[in-house]
Amino acid sequence: MLHLRVISPPDRTDELVRILEADAGVTHITLMRGVAFEPAGDLVQADVAREAGNTVLADVKALGIVEHGGITLGPVTAVLSDAADRAVRAAPGDPSDAVIWEQLLKETHEESSLNATFVAFLTIACLLAAIGVATDSPVTIVGAMVVGPEFGPLAGLSVALVRRNWRLARRSMIALAAAFPIAMVVTLGATLLWEQLGWITTEGVMDAHSVDFIYEVGPFSLVVALLAGAAGMLSLVTAKSAALIGVFISVTTVPAAGYAVVAATLGQWHRAFESAGQLAVNLIGIVVAGVLVLELRPKAGEDKGPVGRFKRAIGMRTVLER
Repeated sequence: MLHLRVISPPDRTDELVRILEADAGVTHITLMRGVAFEPAGDLVQADVAREAGNTVLADVKALGIVEHGGITLGPVTAVLSDAADRAVRAAPGDPSDAVIWEQLLKETHEESSLNATFVAFLTIACLLAAIGVATDSPVTIVGAMVVGPEFGPLAGLSVALVRRNWRLARRSMIALAAAFPIAMVVTLGATLLWEQLGWITTEGVMDAHSVDFIYEVGPFSLVVALLAGAAGMLSLVTAKSAALIGVFISVTTVPAAGYAVVAATLGQWHRAFESAGQLAVNLIGIVVAGVLVLELRPKAGEDKGPVGRFKRAIGMRTVLER
């Protein structure tokens, strides 16, 4: 379930409470008048079944709460309540299928920001990838995959395309388009230094066959990118964060960028271009898979019009009968 906390202007509190009471997927409604200080207003709280989350949020936002109050939504780890169980059963769909769009938009918006931290992580990942290529170390390559933060903007771009949120799409693309060149330029400088010191040689890179998978583009490159992108998006919408580690280790984005830099400095342009192709395939595959996952998931809690009202009426009748 989700916990909804609303600071409501006093003149809209009664209507807000009526909206919450009318939805069969809402329970544990509490009201404290006049307790909110900034912004001033009443405090209304409730627990909401995930499947009903989008409908409830849309109805609450329609009251102008965002402009004159505030809405906070967060997950509930454990609920021991027959009323909560009834609300979950009455809400249309399955909790694991529900995508809370406002929550997902906020999360991906934060992960898609171009800032010093994002650039630093991506640069460190590219440097690790270059070292992995130079030392023929798959373990270091895996480390670069885990450190790389690029899945955030890619997920943000997928969500933006599905929701037609062009501001988020632009933000995500700017983060990727700016951070990757910066990270690769820094890696280029470091690689040239290491070559001058004799730490990286053409023979060493050419003989590094344990990491050939980075630049070898094939049909499975796209398949792996699609599967990883699908798993990553599912982990976001279902809050299964542990699955993201597997996603990071599966995709060859940062390692491909690092390999392209090392190969270019050594004049191995064929491998450099192949690595760039690997990078492009993985970036596109992840975004496409994310879009497909969001489009194909059941749109629980988003039904509008007569069909949606019929479902909610059936849900309310079911609760009353129980």
